[in-house]
Amino acid sequence: MIWVQTYLVPLAPELIVLVTACVVLLTDLWLPKGRKGFLVPMALIGLALAAWATIRLGDGTQIGLGGMFVLDPFAAFLKCIFYGSTALAILLGIRYLAVEKIRPGEYHALLLFSTLGMQFMASAADLLMVYLGLELMSLSLYVLVGLLRRDPRSNEAALKYFVLGSVASAFLLYGIALLYGLTGTTGIQAVGTFLAGADLGTPALYLALLLLTVGFGFKIAAVPFHMWAPDAYEGAPTSVTAFMSVGPKVAGFAVLVRVFLEALPGLQADWTEILIVLAALTMVVGNVAALVQSNIKRMMGYSSIAHASYALIGLAVGDRLGITSVLVYLAVYAFMNLGAFGVILILRKGETMREGIEDFAGLAKTHPVHAFLMLLFMFSLTGIPPTAGFIGKFYLFLAAVRADLIWLVVLG
Repeated sequence: MIWVQTYLVPLAPELIVLVTACVVLLTDLWLPKGRKGFLVPMALIGLALAAWATIRLGDGTQIGLGGMFVLDPFAAFLKCIFYGSTALAILLGIRYLAVEKIRPGEYHALLLFSTLGMQFMASAADLLMVYLGLELMSLSLYVLVGLLRRDPRSNEAALKYFVLGSVASAFLLYGIALLYGLTGTTGIQAVGTFLAGADLGTPALYLALLLLTVGFGFKIAAVPFHMWAPDAYEGAPTSVTAFMSVGPKVAGFAVLVRVFLEALPGLQADWTEILIVLAALTMVVGNVAALVQSNIKRMMGYSSIAHASYALIGLAVGDRLGITSVLVYLAVYAFMNLGAFGVILILRKGETMREGIEDFAGLAKTHPVHAFLMLLFMFSLTGIPPTAGFIGKFYLFLAAVRADLIWLVVLG
C-alpha cells in the first residue's frame, strides 16, 4: 500500500495518458476503416480523466519516483494547458486526417505520447527526468511532423527538426553531465542546495549554464536557436503545427522555471543577463521576420518565436510576479494560437490548404464569422485591448518595469 502511495498515486495522470495512448494505438489495428472516428472520443475521455486526476492531486505537493517526480500546483496548472491543447489538436485533426489520408490511430497516439513527455517535464524534480520527458516529447513530434509521407516539405521539415533537435539534446545532456560532475547529484533541488554553499566561480559551472540554455533555447525556439521552427511549422500537417506551436513551448518554459529558479538560484544574476539578451534578440528577429512572410503557417512560426521572447521577459524577472505572469501569458497564448490555426483549417478548400496570406483577402465578405474570429485571435496575440492577450502582456511588462527592465518593455 505504501508502494502504491509513493509510486503510483502521484503518477496517476501520467498513467492514464499512457494507457489511453496504448489503447488508442492497439484499437486502431482492429477497428474497420469506417469506424476510426471512435478513437477521437476515446482519446478525449482519457485526457478528461487525466485532467480530473491532476486537479484532484494538484492541490498539495505529491512526491513520486524517489523524489524524481513532483506534482504541485505549478505542474498541475501547466498539465491542464497540455490537456486542453492536445484535445483541441485532436478535434482540429478530425477532418484534416480524412482529407490527407493519415491514420488516426498513429496521429492520436503520438499526440498522447508527446503529451506524456510534457507531463514529465512539468513535474520533473530531477535533471534525468527532464531529459527523459523532453526526449519522449521530441521523438513523438519528429514523427508527427513527417506524417505527410508523400509531401517533400513534410519530409524536409521532419529531417531538419530531427537533426537540429538531436544536436540540441546533446548540448542539454552535456550540461546535465557537467552539473552532475560538479555537484554529485541530478536532483534539481539538491543541485541548488549544493551550489548554495559552493564556490560559484568555477568555469565549468558557467559552461553548464550555457549548455543548458542552448538546449532549452532550442525547445522554446528562442533566437539564435530558432532555425528549425519556420520550416517545421510550414512543412508539418497543419493540426500538428498548431499543437507544436503551443505544447512544446509551454513545456520548455516549465523546465526553464524549474531548473533556473530551483537548481541555479545562485547564478540568477548571470542567467538573468543571458535571458534578457535572448528576449531582446528573439523579440526583434521574430516580429521583423514575420512581417515579410507570404505563407501564413510560416508567419505563425515566426510569431511563436516572438511570443517566446515575451515569456522570457517574465522569466528574466525571476520573482513571483514574473513567474505568475509567464503562466498567465502561456495559457492565453496557447488557446489563442490554437484558435487561429483552427480558422486556417476550417477555411481549407477541398484538398488544397489556404496557406498564402493572399488567400485571406476579402474573408470578411465570404466568411464573416471566420474573419471575425481570426481578427479576435490576431488582436489577442498582438496584445490589443481589451483581449486576454493584452492582459497577459500587461502583467509581463508590469513585472519587468518593477524589475527596472524598462528598456526591454519599451522594445517590447
